Amino acid sequence: MSEVFVFAFTAAFNPTLLAASTVMLLMPSPKRLLLGYLLGATMTSITLGLLIVFQFEGSSTVSTAENSLSGSQDIVLGLLLLVITYVIGTERHKRVVERRHAKRADRPKKDPAWQKVLNKGSARWTFVAGALLTLPGGSYLAGLAQMSKQELSTTETVLYVLAFNVIMLALLEVPLLGYAFAPDWTPGAVQRFKESLSRHGGRILFIGALVLGILLIVRGLIELLT
Repeated sequence: MSEVFVFAFTAAFNPTLLAASTVMLLMPSPKRLLLGYLLGATMTSITLGLLIVFQFEGSSTVSTAENSLSGSQDIVLGLLLLVITYVIGTERHKRVVERRHAKRADRPKKDPAWQKVLNKGSARWTFVAGALLTLPGGSYLAGLAQMSKQELSTTETVLYVLAFNVIMLALLEVPLLGYAFAPDWTPGAVQRFKESLSRHGGRILFIGALVLGILLIVRGLIELLT
């Protein structure tokens, strides 16, 4: 069952979840926004996860999802991330950004629909956003596929799905735990995060993409060789 939780950690780096949690941390009242998003995401993710395990166990739906995360695809995705780090690490991305800014100078900037919802600053809206955006991704489905191969009781299956979601939604849970158990320290840490992101956003993106790309390539090679 260790493979299940490996997929849980990869699912935690879902790009939409990462972007949404970052946007909410940058807003004036991140605590209630994060809580609303977490409740909506948990509701959708656990409900669909249990439905897939219990109703579609052994079906082609889960098998196809598992096969989609083959070693070769991990390697391809890892290589793409390394290409991104190369572009970020050179001056090319700056020229591209400058050209895009020049083209868009006379046009109003349009935020993604999910970001417009988060910008409303309401826990009710972030609940809706979390519920709608947290559909099972490849890593989640692959983890459910591994669960379906085990002869688990109903109680064990529910506990595994809950544990998977706890890991997968850690980007939302960790800041909330900070607000709950370290209320004096956490706001300052969030403010420092905002300042650091504004100063070193490009470098953070570079390091994150580099590390994730290498890990994906390593995992892909292991899957192909075993």
